Amino acid sequence: MGILDSLENNPALRSALGQLGAAVLPAVLNEVLGSNNQGGLSAIVAKLQQSGFGDQVKSWLGNGQNLPISADQLRAVLGRDTVRQLAARYNIPVDQLGQILAQELPKAVDQASPEGHLPRTA
Repeated sequence: MGILDSLENNPALRSALGQLGAAVLPAVLNEVLGSNNQGGLSAIVAKLQQSGFGDQVKSWLGNGQNLPISADQLRAVLGRDTVRQLAARYNIPVDQLGQILAQELPKAVDQASPEGHLPRTA
C-alpha cells in the first residue's frame, strides 16, 4: 500500500472535499509532501524537527503509536500562506485542510519509513 492509498477512504477527507471528491487528495498531498513548495517529505520532517516537534517525528519514524500534531502547529511549520493557498486552489476550507494534513502527515511519514528512517528520495 502506498503512502496516499489509504487516504481516499478517510471520512473526514471525503467530507472536506465535498463535491471535488477524494480524487483531489493525492494532488493536495503531493503539493505539500512532494518536491514543489515544501521540498519533499524529508524537508518537511526536517522543518518539524527544527521547530521543536522532534518527539512527534521520532514517533512517526519508529514502530509504535504516532504522536499527534495539531493543525495549528502544522500550519505554523508549513506556513499559513502555503496552507491558505492550497485550500483556495482546491476549494477546501482552511480549517478542514489543516485537520486533514495533521491527521495524514504522521501516517505518511510512518508509511514512508518502514526501516525507521525516510529514504533519500522522500
